[in-house]
Amino acid sequence: MSADTAYEALTVETLPERLKDVTALTAQVGEDPALWQVEEVGDGNLNLVFIVTGPGGKVIVKQALPYVRLVGDSWPLPLYRAFYEYHALIRQAARDPGAVPAIYHFDESQALIIMEFLAPHVILRRKLIAGEHVAGLAEFLGRYCARTAFRGSELSMSSPDKKADVALFAGNVEIPAITEALVFTDPYFDAEMNSHTKGLEPVIATLRADVALKVKAQQALQRFVSNTETMVHGDLHSGSIMSTGRDSRVIDPEFVQYGPLGFDIGMLCANFLMAYFSQPAHRGADLDEYQDWILGIIADTCRIFEAEFRHLWATERTGILFPAALFEDQGHDSTPACDAVLTGLWRDAWAVCGIEMHRRCLSLAHNADFEDIADMSVRASLEARNLLMGAELIHTADTVADAQAVCALARAYNGKDVL
Repeated sequence: MSADTAYEALTVETLPERLKDVTALTAQVGEDPALWQVEEVGDGNLNLVFIVTGPGGKVIVKQALPYVRLVGDSWPLPLYRAFYEYHALIRQAARDPGAVPAIYHFDESQALIIMEFLAPHVILRRKLIAGEHVAGLAEFLGRYCARTAFRGSELSMSSPDKKADVALFAGNVEIPAITEALVFTDPYFDAEMNSHTKGLEPVIATLRADVALKVKAQQALQRFVSNTETMVHGDLHSGSIMSTGRDSRVIDPEFVQYGPLGFDIGMLCANFLMAYFSQPAHRGADLDEYQDWILGIIADTCRIFEAEFRHLWATERTGILFPAALFEDQGHDSTPACDAVLTGLWRDAWAVCGIEMHRRCLSLAHNADFEDIADMSVRASLEARNLLMGAELIHTADTVADAQAVCALARAYNGKDVL
């Protein structure tokens, strides 16, 4: 396809003919499109996703649709989100090599990306629901979150490069607007597209009557929209991670923007906490062991994040922030400065964590951890624990000691009958 070809959504039938001349594709799967097998596997909320298989191998072809797939064409979305996803992926690949799929081709006019087919990787959320373990998961996620946070900030980047990146990603308006509404605002009032499990009404009423909670949620939103500390994935959860038993990659950064340093790790921890709270509906005899494993992933991810962040502080602090000229070059220890940055980072992370725990039960786009529970009364009781813990995290985000304290709080709520 030429660069000026008008956008047209691909189908299983049209993909081979339309992409047969893309050399980045043929180099991976083979040159004869008659030998290709094409399967559409997109099960997300926004995009078309195809697996293309040929004599040479397999690739993923991901194409943006001009609307929210979950809702339909009544909710239009700009195709430019593929542009930002592509630019996010190449930056993530540079900041944490090997953490994301390899990118073979990007076509801006068709809003499509051709990328590495990950096999035998599956969506991490599905592995958590199935009770499977992933070796090295905490190490991978802790390093990924620390490296992308630190290396995407002016702790590391030159100020001109960072400002140019902020300007570039500032054009991604419509997608972050979804986060601003669905995550930070809609859970706390009767928004049009909200939905919830029957039986949660008393808990929801309590949350929405809590003015202090809503103030703190909006303060977190204020930081999210105003603070361009680093490039954030923007939607980092167990559905945007693919894993085998011992390898993981991060996918789908189309909600990318520049935001708070603690945003991604906060959202990630929320989704592990929801996996934790949902487990009684998915597990039998091994329930306690598997719940302990999930909490261990949270604690270890945060521990490794902080260790890697401090390592990068010591070895890659080359930006304008907290320069060595003010500290090491004068014989001063910069550890107190790093401590202060991390204090603010974790405050933002735990606030986001609590808010994400709310939105996944009350707003649009719930997660399968709870949604796969067929018994509504069981689902409601487990979601209620999640919602009330989320509220406590929001209220206490600036005083949470560490991830171990968060895990202890989760254990306490896991033992409560709150409905």
